[in-house]
Amino acid sequence: MIEILTDVPGNVAGFRAVGEVTKDDFQTTVLPKVDEVVISTGELNYLMIIDTPLSNWTYGAWVQDALLGIQEITKWNRAAIVTDSEALNQFTDIFSILVPGTFRGFLPEQLPEAVEWVATGKKAI
Repeated sequence: MIEILTDVPGNVAGFRAVGEVTKDDFQTTVLPKVDEVVISTGELNYLMIIDTPLSNWTYGAWVQDALLGIQEITKWNRAAIVTDSEALNQFTDIFSILVPGTFRGFLPEQLPEAVEWVATGKKAI
């Protein structure tokens, strides 16, 4: 399941993944919130806290996540991925080289720093 974070600045589309994450989670929770933030700010500042093993993400969820990246590719500003997986954090940092915007991995204890960093987009609120 993916939950919308309500305690992040208004220019951030913030989410927490817990338990099983499916394609429907992206379609019903992530995409509408991303659209809302992009419409109101003209950019995408994205925060995902991963509180579940990556094995809990279904194939459809991974496809939807990839499609989100393609769909909003020109709008990406910053993306913070918070996880205790050092490998995923390293991948996130490297991924930033390949696509527009800046992507950065954070450990769970760095959550306040991640929120502050991702919120400092072009139109910070």
